[in-house]
Amino acid sequence: MRPLSLAIVGIDYPNKRGPARRFELEICRPGEPIELRPEPNNPHDEHAIAVFSCRGIQLGYLASERAVLIGTLRRQGHEAAAIFQALEPKVGWIRVAFDSEEPVLPAPKPHAPEPGADGFWPDPVWDDD
Repeated sequence: MRPLSLAIVGIDYPNKRGPARRFELEICRPGEPIELRPEPNNPHDEHAIAVFSCRGIQLGYLASERAVLIGTLRRQGHEAAAIFQALEPKVGWIRVAFDSEEPVLPAPKPHAPEPGADGFWPDPVWDDD
């Protein structure tokens, strides 16, 4: 199974205890280990998977459509290993590999071009191979 880059959502919500999510994301470095914790009793989403830094601070959640995929793979016996990939203004990114494979950061992308006169700013596209 090939590695995936997955978005961390909810990064601006406060944590109940400890540092704020965005603060913790700011100090995460690419390649740091990340922990994925399923939350089957989450009242908003039974498929929720919380994302925690190597310091045990919650960073947010996997996007719901990806949480279903990762949860299904875990129930099928696939193990997932994750590392921090990047932080952007509205979302964090992690890299996940499966079945004893170590996640590897994708090659850095050249900086995105400046937005045109129409204000369009393209989203980054991460290689998933």
